[in-house]
Amino acid sequence: MADATRARTDKLLNELVEVVETARTVPMSASCVVPREHVLDLLDALREALPPELDAAHRVLARRDALLAEAAESAARTRGEAEDAAGQIRDQAGTQADAILADARHQAGEVVRAAEAEAFRTVESAGDEHASLVSATTVHRNAQDAAARLRSEADDYADATRAASDRYAVALRADSEGYADRTLLDLMAVLRQAVASAAEGRRALAARRTESSQLPPTSVERPLGEPDAAGRARG
Repeated sequence: MADATRARTDKLLNELVEVVETARTVPMSASCVVPREHVLDLLDALREALPPELDAAHRVLARRDALLAEAAESAARTRGEAEDAAGQIRDQAGTQADAILADARHQAGEVVRAAEAEAFRTVESAGDEHASLVSATTVHRNAQDAAARLRSEADDYADATRAASDRYAVALRADSEGYADRTLLDLMAVLRQAVASAAEGRRALAARRTESSQLPPTSVERPLGEPDAAGRARG
């Protein structure tokens, strides 16, 4: 605060104290009667003499509140987007895994049916060419062995396809969790910046309060911004 401003403020405060101390006392009470217009004029002059840094401190506080509100809104929006994206990735992975598994089962069924048909044809052919082939019992057994082997291969193929689909789903889930983690890291950076701005505003306000606390105290206290009976606002 400049020396001229401090001197002006001290003079107005001393005059206010003198008005209160010399005011006429109300009988049977601790109250007193002061000249309203004179006191109001002194208060208006005191408000004009106050340093502009107080307004700057109020603006810093308002900016801090706006930053905190904006950060909270951004955090909620980012968290919702991350959860939606993760849900879509999980749904897509599940759908693709189900499609792969259904296709594998279908192909395995086709292989088994083809093996059974081939075995039946082999048995029928063995019956028709019994004279030139080995006995029908041996042919039938060979056909059954071939069918069992094909069925085993089909089951192995279905298991391998199912394992591949499970690995694919796990990879997609890991990608979605990584995306969510990166998004939350970005959010933490935004919140740290907002907290740093708020801390700087608080330090500025504390400095202004320290300067204001060095002013002499006054005996008359009126809430700031409250209008009196004449409708004039207090600073």
